[in-house]
Amino acid sequence: MNEQMTERPWETLSEILKTSDTEELRRYLEALSPAETARTVSRLSSQEQSKLLMVLEPQDAADVIEGFSDTQAIELIEYLPAENAAAIVDEIPSDRQADLLAELDEKDAEAILKEMSPEEADAVRHLLTYDPNTAGGLMIKEYVAYKEEDRVCDVLEDLENNRGIYKDYHVQYLYVRDKEERLAGVLRIHDLLYAPRDALLNTLMIKDPLYVSVQATVGKLREFFSEHGLFGVPVVDTESKLVGVVLPVAVEEASVKRANRQFLGLSGIVGGEEFRTMPLLVRSGRRFSWLSINIVLNIIAASVIAYYQDTLVAVIALAVFLPMISDMSGCSGNQAVAVSMRELTLGLIRPKEILRVIGKELGLGALNGLGLGLLLGGVALLWKGNPFLGLVVGGALMANTMLAVTFGGVLPLALKSVKLDPALVSSPVLTTVTDMCGFFLVLSLATALLPRLAGG
Repeated sequence: MNEQMTERPWETLSEILKTSDTEELRRYLEALSPAETARTVSRLSSQEQSKLLMVLEPQDAADVIEGFSDTQAIELIEYLPAENAAAIVDEIPSDRQADLLAELDEKDAEAILKEMSPEEADAVRHLLTYDPNTAGGLMIKEYVAYKEEDRVCDVLEDLENNRGIYKDYHVQYLYVRDKEERLAGVLRIHDLLYAPRDALLNTLMIKDPLYVSVQATVGKLREFFSEHGLFGVPVVDTESKLVGVVLPVAVEEASVKRANRQFLGLSGIVGGEEFRTMPLLVRSGRRFSWLSINIVLNIIAASVIAYYQDTLVAVIALAVFLPMISDMSGCSGNQAVAVSMRELTLGLIRPKEILRVIGKELGLGALNGLGLGLLLGGVALLWKGNPFLGLVVGGALMANTMLAVTFGGVLPLALKSVKLDPALVSSPVLTTVTDMCGFFLVLSLATALLPRLAGG
């Protein structure tokens, strides 16, 4: 392998693909780290990606897909024949299966489900009925459960007979159900191995085990694992029936996904994740839709300046401070937005608690606004030697800071209450409001004190 191929592994992979040598493909991919595998496969053409997944064994293809985000994984499988896609999806853990199929076109998803094994398809359909950000949406169906009246020898025999299936399960505990399929207890592997072979499970299990509801949110699950530190927690439905198991890693991944969505929304990327391997028009659309809205909002903000243009011409020094005031106020408002979004995510605040947020932010806005106003007003005084210019600039910044943090704190709650995404909408709306109010406060105060300013 020459140096160029080492630095550009996708070219090497492309050459191997031409031979359709499955064993060489597998060895080459195993030599790459997960991150390098994702980078290498993403640089292949769509035809080469499809060929790669079809040439590899389903388990090996599933291992490749595991290193990709949901968005990228869907791009890899959506153009495969349903039969090939189903064989690969069949090898992926059930919670990830549901995530991928939920993102696919309904017709394509159903075609894949029909080609999957009936048991896997039923499990995925069950998971798809739950909100993806709840325990029901995050749980896996790959767990091992037995009946209360089963004996240790029955369990050991089942584990031996199905070890080929169970080896891919995250088996840290065995679960025990009663005759109505309700969660009755948890059995530790250690207790099972050293118990008499004829012992009943209901004499060995931990009774009244910890569990979570299918409706438990990501925030609640994070709190649970932080407090208890378990390898997994059983999930029960409204009838206390055992329906799945949530792993800590699934909760962490869900938290990271949510943070990424918020980051993308605040950055103006609309419609989900963006990667440079995506089609140009898709990427352009996801950016342009947000940018076009911002043009309209900026025109609205600029109209305030146009209305006071005579004042701005008379006191040209104000032009220096206008962007400072709008920017500083925007920064303060975005801090308040971030705190509100974090508290909403953790369940520490409800969308209806607007008055509480106003009360908390007004005091902080007044204190920070006073400090910032004194600093900027002092700069204006030192620069032009006119105390009235300092009063206008400092007073406007203080007032706008109070308004920005109050509005920024309340905005995510208001958007959440009307089912809009705070991460996507908060930033452009806040920017427009703080700009308009900042411009208005500076220029209206300056108009009122124009003789004092012009004379100075």
